Amino acid sequence: MPDPILIGIDTGGTFTDFICLGPDGVRVHKRPSTPDDPARAVLDGLAVLLKDQARGAVRITYGSTVATNAVLERKGARVVLLTTAGFEDMLEIGRQTRPELYALEPSPPVSLVERRRRIGVAERMAFDGRVLQPLGAAAVRRAVQAVRRAGGESIAVCLLHAYANGLHERRLGRALAELGVPCSLSHELVAEYREVERGSTTVLNAYVAPVMRRHLATLAKGVGRRASLRVMQSNGGAVSVATAGREAVRTLLSGPAGGAIGAVAAARRVGIQRVIAFDMGGTSTDVSLLDGAPRQQTEWTIGELAVKVPAIDIHTVGAGGGSIAARDAGGALVVGPQSAGADPGPACYGRGELPTVTDADLLLGRLVPEAFLGGGMRLDRARAARAVGRLARSLRLGVEATADGIVRVVNAAMERAIRRISVERGLDPRAYALVSFGGAGGMHAAELAEALDVRCVLVPAHPGLLSAWGAVTADVQRDYVQTVRLCEPPARVLARRLAPLLARARRELRAEGAARTAIVLRATLDVRYRGQSYELAVPLAAGYRAAFDAAHRARYGYADAERAVEVVNIRLSASAPGPRPRVVAPRRTTGQLRPHRLRWRGRWLAARRGERTALPGRRRLAGPLLITELSATTLVPPGWTVRVAPSGDLLMERR
Repeated sequence: MPDPILIGIDTGGTFTDFICLGPDGVRVHKRPSTPDDPARAVLDGLAVLLKDQARGAVRITYGSTVATNAVLERKGARVVLLTTAGFEDMLEIGRQTRPELYALEPSPPVSLVERRRRIGVAERMAFDGRVLQPLGAAAVRRAVQAVRRAGGESIAVCLLHAYANGLHERRLGRALAELGVPCSLSHELVAEYREVERGSTTVLNAYVAPVMRRHLATLAKGVGRRASLRVMQSNGGAVSVATAGREAVRTLLSGPAGGAIGAVAAARRVGIQRVIAFDMGGTSTDVSLLDGAPRQQTEWTIGELAVKVPAIDIHTVGAGGGSIAARDAGGALVVGPQSAGADPGPACYGRGELPTVTDADLLLGRLVPEAFLGGGMRLDRARAARAVGRLARSLRLGVEATADGIVRVVNAAMERAIRRISVERGLDPRAYALVSFGGAGGMHAAELAEALDVRCVLVPAHPGLLSAWGAVTADVQRDYVQTVRLCEPPARVLARRLAPLLARARRELRAEGAARTAIVLRATLDVRYRGQSYELAVPLAAGYRAAFDAAHRARYGYADAERAVEVVNIRLSASAPGPRPRVVAPRRTTGQLRPHRLRWRGRWLAARRGERTALPGRRRLAGPLLITELSATTLVPPGWTVRVAPSGDLLMERR
């Protein structure tokens, strides 16, 4: 039986990227996204890729922005929240933190659930799972009637301390099933204490699940029975369509997670361990620190809303190729976070009117009009000049000076993002290499590296499609958690508490299609000193106490061996390895480097340009040099050299 055709897809705000590994080798494709219906671009691209492929099995892994956009644009389902009576306003009260400490009139947090759709239920659990107030049949009937009157499209159930005992939530879930409305139960999504975060996560799931289910149903119908479809999660693993639709909150960072997985693989190919992943796309830039593997976080926010499911630690800023440049009320030049997106797109794409970073890059010679998308889309330089010119007149600057300014401003925003995940956490970016990918990353990577004093930049093969490559290679993965709140328990006690999670993980991964012998299980503990309100993760082992002291000393500069420790949560990550295809470097051609004019730091320079496939293997070339290919353009500025590694990846180094 022939090997299946593997396809990775990443839907971005501007382009939808495809990478296909089949009997004919690697095929790549890129097409404008369709924000009104993201499935349309995906299905159109698949039709192109599979048109000439022989019949056979197809495995598709898809990184989606549907759930993300539903939250950020507030276009999710109408949610009804059921919670313990007296706690209806818990999410609005939150932790009473003030994001803007000195704001005299701070904006209150925006709730996804209107007050009239928050329903209190007469019941109560204790923190240890004891029933303090039973949930009676009459209370269940009243709750169902209230939900019916509220007219919600989706239901979130988050009862107090349900993580310790989900009995009442399950009873409500069975009764609510008669309404035929999707229902999210908190103890199934987040079996973990901290009511605000657990409630917020449950509401977010209810908010995006109906949207995600409709989208995935359209995709599944479009690909037909020939293909199996998996969806990327925020943790960097992939799951089935059924799981992604039911637990859609786990896909909120689906697209960026694929990029982090691809960046780790690219770094391993060239023998680099510590890297900063820099993904500059059309709408935003995603950055993350990778030390042999992606760093995970278990609590984060999206659109000021708390999320408590595992995700790769990724920081996003509204700075991309489509970010719009404008003059603010004070007369200063600003770039983003608003984006021209895929429609109408940058002015040089032929439909937009507003100046963007892409227009500035084109005017500065960082893009070649006839080489964009491998020649599949010609850029309109005159239209870009008119758009930037209108902004230049309002700033009383020249067109070229304004384009220079746009690049400097967007670079500053991306530099701040990288400093936030490195310097602000006590980590020195000089100890890392920069992995540059995304359609726009290569044009700005060297400048960022110089600002951060990073000496090496890695530009992987097919850099504009790295998130799609990460999706192809993603493991099947599920994460589980259970709050235990025990003071210095022996490892054998923790092992007993872990046993139900192990059984559930094996059962659910088998349902995802993983072979029994391929399942890998990794258990960790969330540990803190007694009285602290934050935890550190350490492996579940007999010596977890010593491991925690060492981790606390490394993170905070001290440890207290005499102080009691508390194990708060047991976590389990269950995975099965995904495909590990070999990267095939693009075949070299006999093309020549051509003369090119490039503007660098306010001056026009004589440079060279050429296709990536025309670069000589392993020989160093000095900048200024512009390297073009289908998915991206890479700028090698003065003072830098570039060589092609045996793997086909580009290594840029400061001289």
